Amino acid sequence: MAKITKFDAVYLRAICDILGDTSSGLTGNEIGQLLQSCNIDNPHPGRTKRYRLFEALNRQQHQDGCGNKVVDFIYATMNPVRYTRERELFESRRSQLNQVLSFCGLSLGQDGRLREVTASRTLSEAQERANRLHRELLNRNVHPDVLRFCRAELLQDNYFHAVFEATKSVADKIREKSGLMTDGARLVDEAFGFSASRHPVLAFNTLQTKTEKSEHRGLMNLLKGLFGTFRNTTAHAPKIKWIIKEQDAFDMLTLTSLLHRRLDETVQTTPYRETN
Repeated sequence: MAKITKFDAVYLRAICDILGDTSSGLTGNEIGQLLQSCNIDNPHPGRTKRYRLFEALNRQQHQDGCGNKVVDFIYATMNPVRYTRERELFESRRSQLNQVLSFCGLSLGQDGRLREVTASRTLSEAQERANRLHRELLNRNVHPDVLRFCRAELLQDNYFHAVFEATKSVADKIREKSGLMTDGARLVDEAFGFSASRHPVLAFNTLQTKTEKSEHRGLMNLLKGLFGTFRNTTAHAPKIKWIIKEQDAFDMLTLTSLLHRRLDETVQTTPYRETN
């Protein structure tokens, strides 16, 4: 890991206040175990959680001359594996941390890793973006399933995560209506693929004419394009830093709205069966 600049004491204390919160933070035992796993001294094990955590991390970064150990602790704490049965707790902590980290020019992703972003200057920036996005999409009469992704916590760095989450909701709807469990292009092919000897699991129309069959295939391609653009980028680190402009976000969420509306109208024609 490259050398990371020390965290300002104000920001570090705010991070420790979140992670050491009495009601929603780490337990005392968890703090001790995580500090030990990161090879960070625990100088005040008997003090309050927030104080001991701040003292441990602050002392360590001054000793090292960098903030790498602080990042190690955040990674250990926010490892998604720790939250497999507590997703809401993970998202709550991540959202709170991102409000502080945004002032440091950092954002904590759903994979529990930090990325560089444009540093926030005011508390209201992310909320302003969320409100503006919500208003514009209301004017476009977008699908209600898209509007719920216009949240400030998804806009701490840029519009990528709002579009990414909205895209995931499209896949969720296909799985819910079809009973399939796959994802991405494979999910689209299994749900909507058809031939002379095979009906699709879900149909956008009656498939009685060439025009209807062409429309069905066109919507399939739109779905694949959406997934290829946003779902697959998580496998490629540089794409995660891809900055989506506001206008592009409006247009992509409008496309997502169209697909949600058409999916609402689909009918299940036959249960899915795997072919050998």
